[in-house]
Amino acid sequence: MEGNADGTRDARNRYPPELLRRFEVYFKQSTAVKSMSIRQVKAQNIGKLVTIRGIVTRSTEVKPMMKVATYTCDQCGAETYQPILGPSFMPLFLCPTQECQTNQSGGRLYLQTRGSKFLKFQELRIQEHSDQVPVGSIPRGMTVYVKGELTRLASPGDHVCVTGVFLPMVRTGFKQLVSGLTADTFLDTHRIWKVKKMDDTEAATDVMTNEEVEALCREPDLYDKLAYSLAPEIYGHEDVKKALLLLLVGGVDRNPHGMKIRGSINILLMGDPGVAKSQLLTYIDRMAPRSQYTTGKGSSGVGLTAAVTRDPVTNEMILEGGALVLADQGICCIDEFDKMSDSTRAILHEVMEQQTLSIAKAGIICSLNARTSILAAANPRESRWNAKLTTIENLQLPHTLLSRFDLIFLMLDPQDELFDRRLATHLVSLYHKTRKEAEQASLDMATLRDYIAYARAHVRPKLGEEAGQTLIQGYVDMRKVGSGKGSVSAYPRQLESLIRLAESHAKMRLSDTVEPIDVEEAKRLHREALKQAATDPKTGTIDVSILTTGLSSSERSRRIEVTKFVKKLLDERQGKTPSIKLQQLFAELRDQSDKSITQAQFEDALRNLEDENFLIRTGNIIRLIH
Repeated sequence: MEGNADGTRDARNRYPPELLRRFEVYFKQSTAVKSMSIRQVKAQNIGKLVTIRGIVTRSTEVKPMMKVATYTCDQCGAETYQPILGPSFMPLFLCPTQECQTNQSGGRLYLQTRGSKFLKFQELRIQEHSDQVPVGSIPRGMTVYVKGELTRLASPGDHVCVTGVFLPMVRTGFKQLVSGLTADTFLDTHRIWKVKKMDDTEAATDVMTNEEVEALCREPDLYDKLAYSLAPEIYGHEDVKKALLLLLVGGVDRNPHGMKIRGSINILLMGDPGVAKSQLLTYIDRMAPRSQYTTGKGSSGVGLTAAVTRDPVTNEMILEGGALVLADQGICCIDEFDKMSDSTRAILHEVMEQQTLSIAKAGIICSLNARTSILAAANPRESRWNAKLTTIENLQLPHTLLSRFDLIFLMLDPQDELFDRRLATHLVSLYHKTRKEAEQASLDMATLRDYIAYARAHVRPKLGEEAGQTLIQGYVDMRKVGSGKGSVSAYPRQLESLIRLAESHAKMRLSDTVEPIDVEEAKRLHREALKQAATDPKTGTIDVSILTTGLSSSERSRRIEVTKFVKKLLDERQGKTPSIKLQQLFAELRDQSDKSITQAQFEDALRNLEDENFLIRTGNIIRLIH
């Protein structure tokens, strides 16, 4: 009786299979099938299973998508089910049961949310890789629909492979009239997985086994070999390569008492053109599992932070992440750093220290994570490095930004015949390797990348007691060097940089404790970088205040002397004339001074005297205040 009653009922009153099903069915392509680029997916692939490779540029929030709508009749109380197959549906209003139709009671249906079935839904936007774009074209994108347990597997900035069915987007009503015969397409996802940047191999969590890591750790001079394997085609710059290796490994993020201390390392490469700064940046971009590459002139504030766009699905205002957000927990490489506009450069202040990005646009106020290491390259203002000028004067960069870099390396092109011969030999060997060079082969990029990923994932070293005392003594000694000469040779920021570098070196050795050997290497790298970047060209001594305040101690004392000399000269003229022309005063000052006085020093002296209410400057006229 029960079976006959169920058989006479309308199909919409039965339990639909979607409501009873407790599993999801997905299809996976054969491993022999290679992934396609987005532009290779064409009309003949409609309705077929395809695999594409690209980078995720945008992802929406995960929202519930109705799969089965359940209604309840207000007259007979029967439940009615409506399976939803398309992107939109027309709700039912009249009860279709036999009882309501026989009695003609006109029962109304009401949607029961608790009885309906919902599925997790997320929309991704995937863009093809730069190596897949033909000459003169721009990267193409594709919309990807992700459902069920496949959601939240990819975030913006991830390199992924997606297997799914290529389908046209079904539209109804006026939208279909407007679109005509053409249709937008999307990929209905069946499988999604992260891949390494350069190939289709899956980026697994455990990239190296413990046996492989132990075999690599037993090799003598592992640190030097790893550094040599980093961009082996570039000759020299051993300390720079070691610093870049530590940048790839990174320090340890800490939150003592709720205060966030960053573990990422920031490095600036500066110097003459043609010393492979850009080559090092592009190599690190290819090497890092998560990175973004941009240039100073081609970057805007919106491109680095986030752009406000309108979501085509929900029609809401959303944030689309820029380079710094996409490089979260990775590396952001910025070339031509000196050519970046001041407004764009000001964004980096918060990112480089607080590791966050505060946004207040179009009613969206939020703080985005930007836990990224900054690797920048800059050229001097006069194309070639001027040894008579300080770093600030050569680069024309704000000292508040330079002080946030942990290491600043100066890469020069030496005029030396022996160096030129070695460099030329190395360049020729790239095209023709000798047997000796082939035996001295470095680690390949895949092994180096896997080792760095293993160190980042499995090692979180803690600062040992002996290493802590070595750091304290080293910081005190650095302060002592400058205090005797009236200059500042270290700041607390330098001590934090030493801790980060020592932690990174310990991670590279796969050690759970930071030991004195790690601190000594961090101090050596920091000292080598300071020798080049923070040396006062007039005195030849290291002065960190060049990077932190923009002026060396000798320049600061010289400006104080010029201020006193201008004040003395004006005191002598006070009874003669109440005012004097600016150029006339500058000429008299240069005539009576036995040392050269620059226009900047003279302007600074006038500003100081104006602050002391000693004079008033009106245009080119200076008046003394009696």
